[in-house]
Amino acid sequence: MKSAVRLRLAFLTMSVLAGLSAAHAAERRCGWYSNPTPGNLWLIDRDATWTIASQGEADGPDAAGVDNAPDFDPKQFVKTQHPEQDYGYGCACMTVETDAGKQRITRVFAGKILPLAKCRSDKGLPPPS
Repeated sequence: MKSAVRLRLAFLTMSVLAGLSAAHAAERRCGWYSNPTPGNLWLIDRDATWTIASQGEADGPDAAGVDNAPDFDPKQFVKTQHPEQDYGYGCACMTVETDAGKQRITRVFAGKILPLAKCRSDKGLPPPS
């Protein structure tokens, strides 16, 4: 009888742990990677405009690991402001955790800049902003 109780307890523990890890599982998201104004950083994919960071944390805390977000590649970057300012967008894939209800990236694990052509050819993406 003790073995059956231990087995049930072990199964229950494993089920709870599996559920917790699935709730915060890393996702790979790809789309327009935008720095439209100072302190703002977004990833725009087919599901949402995800906030990574906002100026003065106006939209909530910046994502943990924001330093793991990729640096923009000047050859794969479209400037949207004055030519001397570095505001605009590129294309990227990132491994992240999200809060879908708030459309926020809560943690950035890694990221990679992609050629602009990759996002331009993806019919599921909205236009960059």
